[in-house]
Amino acid sequence: MIAERSTTLVSLKLIYHDCNIMEYSLMRLYCVSATTAVVAVWCLTHCNVATAQTPHLAAESTLTSGDWPGWRGPAVNGIASPDQDPPLEWSQDENVLWRTPVAGRGHGSPTVLGSHVYLPTADEKRKVQLVLCFDRQTGKQLWESVVHNDGFENKSGRKANEKATLASSTIATDGKRLYINFINDSAMYTSALDLTGKVVWQTRVNDYLIHQGYGSSPAIYDDLILVTCDNKAGGAIAALNRNTGDIVWKHKRPELPNYASPVVLNVDGRDQLIVTGCDLVTSLNPSSGEVLWEIEGATTECVTTTVTDGTHVFSSGGYPRNHLAAIAADGSGEIVWDENLRVYVPSILCRDGHLYLVLDAGVAMCLDSKTGETMWKKRLGGSFTSSPVMVKDRIYATNEDGETFIFRASPDRYESLGENQIGESVFASVAIAGGHLYLRTAAREGDTRQEYLYCIGK
Repeated sequence: MIAERSTTLVSLKLIYHDCNIMEYSLMRLYCVSATTAVVAVWCLTHCNVATAQTPHLAAESTLTSGDWPGWRGPAVNGIASPDQDPPLEWSQDENVLWRTPVAGRGHGSPTVLGSHVYLPTADEKRKVQLVLCFDRQTGKQLWESVVHNDGFENKSGRKANEKATLASSTIATDGKRLYINFINDSAMYTSALDLTGKVVWQTRVNDYLIHQGYGSSPAIYDDLILVTCDNKAGGAIAALNRNTGDIVWKHKRPELPNYASPVVLNVDGRDQLIVTGCDLVTSLNPSSGEVLWEIEGATTECVTTTVTDGTHVFSSGGYPRNHLAAIAADGSGEIVWDENLRVYVPSILCRDGHLYLVLDAGVAMCLDSKTGETMWKKRLGGSFTSSPVMVKDRIYATNEDGETFIFRASPDRYESLGENQIGESVFASVAIAGGHLYLRTAAREGDTRQEYLYCIGK
């Protein structure tokens, strides 16, 4: 039985529930999209009172502090375990532990689990969508698993964004299985694979009309897989049974394109599934799909994954208007501040009461999370699609030309710690695990575009 829920806005355009003093943690979520480190043993304080805690997974989870188990890392905020020391310098000849070719094309970020690294990809010549497994120590490809055959035809009649791929989601893992979203045959499918690559279950979640593409990644919450598939044909947020793939609940969405991944935050004393975009900021009960609150406050198209400072959730998008807003997470619907900044694709980092972000156009900024005041800004150069990540007080931000800028997470001033070039094209985000950086790149070799997976370390 599928429980379908639609949204009805009251005159204040807000569905309001009782408010309490808010806490922030990620105690029950493991979320991954568009795809790190201590999962069961570390607690890192962010943004004053905001604390990222271990996600609540089933008891059989085998995740460790050396894993990067999906999109935006173990706490789904882009911040890695502080006990790591990845390099500040690298090149084709320095601090590259290995480089391995990747078949096909995709923007899904690396997922690191135990002794393996996993990537999604789409091979347009073979007309297959795949999950690839690599040896973490050597980079050798160990296996490939075909998740979908054919189904590449775009029935919408609209050409997708030239930057888009048919494998732009990031794999999520609970330590036992791999979970991945693909658009295939004009629908969004979520599939579960075991660690040998066998497809355990596959669920057709919703019709999907391609506008720009698709890049939302799945989130793991208790025994549920949470997914989004907003699109012009009428999208949905859905929860799937983690063991069977059955749809547990499904929440209808407007007929609008949007690309944000779901994230569960413990705010206002309860777990809330937050999704931005479609001109809305929506909070759902992740277990039931019940709408907790909803406001008209975001722009239509959002790609970034929402973060919180313990008091606000931050919505950002880039079409049809540039938009970055702080929204009170107590259900009041108050938009505390709103800035005309194009933080469309790269997700935001939040730490100690400050936001660190990179605009799509290549400008790094630090903002006060409570007021929106700009603390500093610095033009880095290039265009950015990949999201910045943080370890210790270092931020790593890679532009589309393969140049990584490393700078200090400090509100005082912009302080460069290094700049490194590798590859010619980067759209996926960096994964940090075991003190190593895992980076998906591409380069032109004659008339051929070839992707590579790098492991960078000391």
